[in-house]
Amino acid sequence: MVDSKVEQPPAVLDIHDMTVAYNRRPVLWNIDLTLRDPGLIAIVGPNGAGKSTMIRAVMGLVPMVGGDVTAWGNSINRERHRIGYVPQRGSVDWDFPISVFETVLMGTFGSLGWFRRPGRKQRELTMQCLERVGMQDFAKRQIGQLSGGQQQRVFLARALAQEAELYFMDEPMAGVDAATERIVFELLKSLSDEGRTIVVVHHDLRSVSEYFDEVVLLNVRVVASGPVETTMTDANLQATYGGRLTILDRMAEAVQRQVETE
Repeated sequence: MVDSKVEQPPAVLDIHDMTVAYNRRPVLWNIDLTLRDPGLIAIVGPNGAGKSTMIRAVMGLVPMVGGDVTAWGNSINRERHRIGYVPQRGSVDWDFPISVFETVLMGTFGSLGWFRRPGRKQRELTMQCLERVGMQDFAKRQIGQLSGGQQQRVFLARALAQEAELYFMDEPMAGVDAATERIVFELLKSLSDEGRTIVVVHHDLRSVSEYFDEVVLLNVRVVASGPVETTMTDANLQATYGGRLTILDRMAEAVQRQVETE
């Protein structure tokens, strides 16, 4: 007889019981989250909910008080070469004397190992990644001379140069123009179609259903997670945002009225 039970492959990302605290004050509490399938996943929640902290803790950039994180069944450190990270633009020293090309080239270092210098293959990959985000004409420019949207494209190109299978992106759409937002989401969609998993801290509730496959509603704890159409319910949003959701609705209505009168 053939055993009908098929063993599932390990999850792309598995977070169990993650707790993070600053000065003994919990910022994240008992976070459980499992991502099995490729796709675009949004992390949304109010300010101070711990969204950025969660992905920084997964990456090992802030310590956990407790919990466990694995990728493909192994420790994050063991699988780090398969993971890309785009930090918040505000956390980067843009005065550092480095060119756009050199910034993106750094994304190839993880595959080189110690003491190896990037060669022709890595330089060609760097230009391909810059072309993919429309920044090839700025390759020699110092990164501090770019606009906010252009800087974000460069960091996205650096993540592409890592050729990762799992990406974490911390508010890549914050402060960018509409053209950059379109480019970024088209690129993320193409990565998803190639079988990658992209986890994005996102601030715009109204575009979640347009761009993402799954959503994680976070407010210190995971309130709900799953497919956008079944997770973005009024009850779940109210549990995540509380009274802030009403304020967001009123602000959006005011903006819409202003647009209509212009």
